[in-house]
Amino acid sequence: MRSVWGTTGRRRTAVWLGVLTAAAVLPACSDSGDPTSAPPPRATGEPGESPAPEPATHPFTGGTKGVTNPVLAVKIENTRPAFPQSGVTAADIVYVEQVEGGETRLMAVYSSKLPKRVGPVRSARISDLHILPQFGRPAFAFSGVQSKMKKYVRKSPAYEVSQEKAGGAYYRFGGKPAPYNLYADPKALLKRAPKATPPQDVGFRFGDAPATGGKPVKTFTAKWPTARMGFTWSAKHKRWLASWGGSPSRAAEGGRLGGQTVVIQYAKTTRSKFHDFLGSYTPLIDTTGTGRALVLRDGKAYKANWSRTAEDKGTTFTTETGEPMNFAPGQVWMVLVNAGKPYIP
Repeated sequence: MRSVWGTTGRRRTAVWLGVLTAAAVLPACSDSGDPTSAPPPRATGEPGESPAPEPATHPFTGGTKGVTNPVLAVKIENTRPAFPQSGVTAADIVYVEQVEGGETRLMAVYSSKLPKRVGPVRSARISDLHILPQFGRPAFAFSGVQSKMKKYVRKSPAYEVSQEKAGGAYYRFGGKPAPYNLYADPKALLKRAPKATPPQDVGFRFGDAPATGGKPVKTFTAKWPTARMGFTWSAKHKRWLASWGGSPSRAAEGGRLGGQTVVIQYAKTTRSKFHDFLGSYTPLIDTTGTGRALVLRDGKAYKANWSRTAEDKGTTFTTETGEPMNFAPGQVWMVLVNAGKPYIP
């Protein structure tokens, strides 16, 4: 994986300031395993660039609200014991990432608005640290991290607001057993990261759908080795409604999870140097470079291509003919699946 974090010969970005404190330790994770993955990017101590002009619309949603609000990313559990999740419907972007054992976990990105509660909050993974640099210096909330990953979190451009560093923003809630009962207050998290940066261009473009190339689709199922997520078009709600394992994905606040645009991004998945206490290796999702994608919007599926030149840059999406692939304004789901068959590295 191409990285912009500070090893010899790798690119550094002037807007990343300082370094972070050490990340929280996830007790259930092991330290052994041979390194096979690139280290994630790290921040530098160089002065920042002049701020960019305020955008007319929010670069994450295409809307007009919260265009200067700080960015917060939160790791959220995405297995049956966690359902229904809180705060996901308020996110601007929802990433679905493969984790150990072929399961998935969410990373919800907030800026235009904040929910009252978010969770269950779970631990970070190495792929998060390769995705986050495109957001500048966001606040990053999670419940813990493997001890071997602590130095990468410490060097990353994100402001750590983990359970260890921002404990007052976290609380146990509901009748679920630990670790599925840990939630956080997003406003309290951002108070611990007062310098978290506002939204910047991450490559998304919003507007009318392409005049040609779209295939009418009622439902699409994204597959991982031991997980399935479906997205069904609802003309009534004008968005794609999510399901997990064949059952509707419900929001704790009521209604269904889902977004106006769902991007199935096919990205190479390899084995990282990290693994859990059972010996299952943590996948490393390569989100830089180029690849293919399927963009679901307005009840149609569009074949597309994606490109991300560096980790401090956003991902651009184009149609098969090379035109910008516009998203529908609203929440975007970035569903990361292996570029090939479902695979446990």
